[in-house]
Amino acid sequence: MLIVHAHPRPSQSRVVKDLLSVLQARPGAEVRSLYQLYPDFDIDVEAEQQALLRAQHIVWLTPVYWYSVPALMKHWIDQVLAHGWAYGHGGEALKGKACWWVASAGGSRPEYTPEGTHKRPFADYVTPIENTARFCGMQWFRPFVVHGGHAIAPQALGDLCASLEQQCEAFEGVQAQGVTAS
Repeated sequence: MLIVHAHPRPSQSRVVKDLLSVLQARPGAEVRSLYQLYPDFDIDVEAEQQALLRAQHIVWLTPVYWYSVPALMKHWIDQVLAHGWAYGHGGEALKGKACWWVASAGGSRPEYTPEGTHKRPFADYVTPIENTARFCGMQWFRPFVVHGGHAIAPQALGDLCASLEQQCEAFEGVQAQGVTAS
């Protein structure tokens, strides 16, 4: 499993830190912490593409920033998922690989309702991330989102981490389609 971790201030996020701990404890997990690797946003595209080629299961671990992913994750998508490599003519490097967005949202579930602060269900904000994976021919796994990350109680976070661990089993059980093991 390849974990592409993008949090601009990881030491300030108890939720993402705990989610990362669960994910990186998985056998064979490889972590690419983008803000540590590329603080200047100068991404080594070849290294990132090679990491993606080695993986059958890819996790995008981020906080939710302005209804999307942080800037460096978006830049990574723009640079690494290149035409002719990830999509378009000859771009089948990721075809059939499994992709999963694991995220922390500061807003609570009720805030993502027509009556809530954000006026829309959280699922409405997933679409661009999901379509990115699908456009590259990847199998999309339903996102794992921790809501209310700014105020979550330690016990609730522990329960969610246990749930994430269980869902990792299901994610890792997804057979990559049309992909040979590397």
